[in-house]
This record gives sequence, C-alpha cells and structure tokens, in this order.
Amino acid sequence: MGLAIAKSVSLSGLVGNLIEVEVDIAEGLPGLILLGLPDAALAESRDRVRAAIVNSGESWPNRKVTISLSPAWLPKSGSNFDLPIALALIAAQNLLPENCLEGIVCLGELSLDGQLKPIRGVLPSVLAARKNGIKQVLVPMNNYFEASCISGIEVIGVQTLSSATEFFRTGLIPEIAPMIGSDELFDSSLDLMDVAGQVRPRRALEIAAIGGHHLLFIGPPGTGKTMLAERIPSIMPPLSNDDSLEVTAIHSIAGNLKERGLLSTLPPFVSPHHTTTAPAMVGGGSHFIKPGATSLAHHGVLFIDEAPECARGVLDSLRQPLESGSVTISRSSGSTTYPAKFILVLAANPCPCGRYSGRGRGCSCSQLSIRRYLQKLSGPLLDRIDIRVFVEPPSRIEMASEELGESSATVRERVMRARQIASDRFKDFDWKLNSQIPPAQLRKRFAASREGMQFLNGELDKERISARGFHKVLRLAWSLADSAGNSIPNKDDVVSAYEFREGTEIFN
Repeated sequence: MGLAIAKSVSLSGLVGNLIEVEVDIAEGLPGLILLGLPDAALAESRDRVRAAIVNSGESWPNRKVTISLSPAWLPKSGSNFDLPIALALIAAQNLLPENCLEGIVCLGELSLDGQLKPIRGVLPSVLAARKNGIKQVLVPMNNYFEASCISGIEVIGVQTLSSATEFFRTGLIPEIAPMIGSDELFDSSLDLMDVAGQVRPRRALEIAAIGGHHLLFIGPPGTGKTMLAERIPSIMPPLSNDDSLEVTAIHSIAGNLKERGLLSTLPPFVSPHHTTTAPAMVGGGSHFIKPGATSLAHHGVLFIDEAPECARGVLDSLRQPLESGSVTISRSSGSTTYPAKFILVLAANPCPCGRYSGRGRGCSCSQLSIRRYLQKLSGPLLDRIDIRVFVEPPSRIEMASEELGESSATVRERVMRARQIASDRFKDFDWKLNSQIPPAQLRKRFAASREGMQFLNGELDKERISARGFHKVLRLAWSLADSAGNSIPNKDDVVSAYEFREGTEIFN
C-alpha cells in the first residue's frame, strides 16, 4: 500500500485550475476520508468510485484511504473527479505502472458499472491543462471530439474505467469513430428576404449588426418583430476562431453543446421566455455557478420578446452586463465571471391591447395606460438602448408583392465590408466594434464632423439626451458612416443616429 497522485481540473467560470488528486492507503480502520473542500456531488463520489472499481474487476483496498484534492483552499465541485480518484486508488495499490499518471489530466464521471459518462466544461478544462504544460488528457469517449477542438495536446477517449486502466498498462490508445459533421454555416430557413416591407426596421438591423448596437422594436402583434430579430445572426459575420472557441466553451459549461455544435461560427441566438428569472438571465447556482442567457448569447444576440411582461428586476439585471460586457456572480463558495458581450434586442407591444398604431387600428387604451405600460421598461435600461424603432404593420401591397427583399447574404456582405472599415480604423486599439469605443476616445480622436458635433452639443445643452446618450449617438453615427463609406460621421449621419436613438415616433 502507498501513495499515488493523479491530475484533474476544477473550473471557476471559464478559468480552470489544475488539481492534484492525492490518494494515500495506510494501515488503520477501513474507511475513506475526502479532503479539499468538496461539494455534495464530489463527496458522493466515494460510493460511485467504489462500485465502479469493484464492478470493473479491480480490487478495493480494505484499509484506511485518504484522498486529498489540492490546493486545499480552492472549492471543488462536480463529478469530473471520479476518474482521477479511481485511477489514483488503483495506482496506490501498485496495480498500474509506476509514474504512469504523471503528465496527464484525467476527467470523467463514473457510473456504478464502470462506464464513463460525459461531463460539462471539457473544452475549458482541456484549455487549462494545455496552459499548465500538460501534454495528454484522458476524457470520456462522448467528450472526445469536444476536447479535440484544442490543438497542442493529445486527447485520449475512453469508454470505461477498464479501458482507462488498459491504456495505462499497455499504452494502446482506443480507436475513435469519425465524427459526422455539417458544413452548413447559416440556417437557410431564416432569411431576411422572408420579411415583407419594413424598410426602416431592416435598416436598423443592418446598422445594429455593423456596430454591435442594442435594439428596441415596438409595434402591434403580428407585424414581424420576432421575424426580424431571429434573422439578425444571418446578417452578422461568422465568428472568428478565437470567438468560436470562447462561445463553445461557455455552451460546454452550460451543458447544451449538442444544440450549439462544436466550434460553430454562427453567432448564437438566445431567446429566453419573458417569465424567466434573474438568475436564469445572468447566471447563478449555489455551488456550481452556471452561465445565464447573457453569457450564452456572448458574441451573438439576446432576444427578449414581450419585454414589458418580464418580472420586476429581470430586465434591470441586464444593465451592468450591457456596460461591462461581463457578468460576475458571487456566492458563499466564491465568485465566478463569465463574458457577456451581446446585441440586446427587445420587442414590445405599443400598448396593453396591442392595437395602437400610427395608422389607427381601434386601440381603446388611454394615454395614461399606454404610458404606464411602456414605463415597465425602466429609464436606465432604455438609456442603454442604441436604436428604437416602431414596427408598422406591412401594407396589403407589400404583402401581395412578388418582389422579395434583399437576402441575408446580400446584407451580410455589406455588414462585413463596414466592419472591415471599422477594424482597420481600430487596428491599434483593444476594441473592434463602434459600440465599444470608450467615451474619452469619442470626445478626442473619434468625434464627428464640426457640424455634427454642433448639432449633438446643442441637443445636450437642451437636456434632450444624457451624457450616455451623447456617446451612444456618436457610436451609432460611426456605424452609419461606415455603412455609407464616409471617412468621418457628417451631420446627416449624426442626425440619423439621433433619430434612431430617440425613437421619437414611439415616445412622443
């Protein structure tokens, strides 16, 4: 009997920490002691590991077993420590070759019969292992292709505890069946040409995609607000390799990678129901803190339909992520930070009955009830929205027309050209999109033309916009200028940005 050490990874958000699983078998009363701040799921591993070892034909030591997870001060959660604990227990009995567990990270949950089950967060765990100089990683077979997305580290997939011990004893790597993938980049069923009419909302979508600006659609039911929002990812540029890897890592931790797909370059589209809670929106949990809708929409679109119907405080929980681009969740076990840079799209009816329209549709709501309904969208949240558009019902002529609007591919080409202009302009800075220009740089290096600044300063003097609104209009003006091919926003760009920003047809 002796001592053996295996390595694993503990995740805190997207950050992984290398963990040493030390197993000591000594004389004394038979029993198992687990040290190192384990959570409930990890504390239960003692029973899973014992059953898996016995049912895999290995011996269980009838001695005093001490398992220490170090560093001891770091809280650990999840069932991905089952495999390294089992392998270290077997190695401590001198049933595996000496030093065979060195230089390899082991991840996996064991079932009672020794099968290895897939786990969450494999991709960021493998990234952490590579960062710490690990050359090999052992994962469940169902997580093999996810782990293989990371280059520079050898991934070994195993189906059972027996196949894992066989690998360490013989060095033979199990064969992997090829994965059948899809080369389709964009969902062809969601194309912007399906939307009839709606010239101004379509223009708003394009500008939002160019600069990463937030949107508010207000209009009667059935006018196409949801159709427009669902098609924003189809006009956005494909994700870069780094962005795709980051998005995949977040969805891996959330456990919905099957719906997302490995290293998909399509910007994510997340649409939580209006009855969702604040923890589901921003993330939460007692021990294992899962990413919320804001982080799942990272580098993509977060769409909230029927926004005024959301519970009090849910929408306001978005205010901090909209400014910082990240979400920090604190619990008694520690704090976790997830990235949350997304385009927010809100959709709302114009009044409680939903029939209010500039064309007149028999709305019976009083002006007071309309104002109270729209006031459910708080002022601080609306101040963070860049574009506000009223979506009118399409006319009979627009509905009957056989001439289709522009396709998503056509609009996406213009968006990519405009983004390239912005990318060239920001090549010496830390940001990529117009919506990310810091306020200090907006006032100095990236101001509009003299006429445009005079107009904007006049609106600020009249207290028609806030200081945040001043910067929002300038950022939006840069996106309009990039779309038009202007080297600097002129007065027309600034005025158009101001009109998009204020949405006078909605709130006046």
